[in-house]
Amino acid sequence: MIYTITFNPSLDYFVRVPQLRLGLVNRAEHEALYPGGKGVNVSIVLSHLGIESRTLGFKAGFTGQKIDEMLRSCGCKTDFIQLPDGASRINVKLESDQETDINGQGPRILPEAIDALMEKLDVMRRGDILVLAGSIPNTLPEDIYQKILARLSGRQILAVVDATGKLLQNVLEYRPFLIKPNHHELGELFGVQISDADVVAVYAEKLQARGARNVLVSMGGGGAVLLDETGRVHKSAAPKGEVRGAVGAGDSMVAGFLAGYLRAGDYEKAFKLGLAAGSASAFSEWLATGEEIRKLLDNGF
Repeated sequence: MIYTITFNPSLDYFVRVPQLRLGLVNRAEHEALYPGGKGVNVSIVLSHLGIESRTLGFKAGFTGQKIDEMLRSCGCKTDFIQLPDGASRINVKLESDQETDINGQGPRILPEAIDALMEKLDVMRRGDILVLAGSIPNTLPEDIYQKILARLSGRQILAVVDATGKLLQNVLEYRPFLIKPNHHELGELFGVQISDADVVAVYAEKLQARGARNVLVSMGGGGAVLLDETGRVHKSAAPKGEVRGAVGAGDSMVAGFLAGYLRAGDYEKAFKLGLAAGSASAFSEWLATGEEIRKLLDNGF
């Protein structure tokens, strides 16, 4: 079973206006409402690819209930912990001549809620997959990722970590099955700028030496690079298409990689499906459907 954790899920309200005029009334020409959060995105794309997962995290208020309902309508199995106060956040994604995000704070997560989440994770067994993705709200301890992986240490689960900075560096000792920085985040870890796939492979090897088993690095329009645990480097340019939005593309890549690995047990096929899923979401208004992802693969990508 795949488990994803989204500590601070959201309702993402996308609004497009022709030209934003501050201080005046603006009329939207398009609007949409979606469930959001990196772990949530992974679970949705997994569902689109026919892979079951369980979405964990915290919800609060009427917005939390709406997130839960929308995820279930996407075919996801949810097991959120209900918080007694506050409301799950609403993020406004404003598309105009410039893109602007206004992200909500979210509810306060109490220590007893964290304990409840840990108890849910205790059911995990050998071969299960846990996806830890994204930043954490300021009501959680900074070492929450470490605490989770330390608690599960020795159970032979496969941990996937899509995070930046210290959140990522501090879990490498637990030998995560997969980490997925983008090339900018990879460069920030080492204080360099990276734009070349060959250089990506060099720094991916440094992260592997610190404990990561497989390092998947997304490069936006430049494609992606995978250094797998056998030492093989997989590189590919991105498929051609019109980019319509980057929201969830990296999460889609993680979902595609996991779906490909579970089905084939082959890193090259997992890499290809991951890149196809990430690209298909970039070419879509929201997260790619299974049909959109398979179309890229069928077209010879």
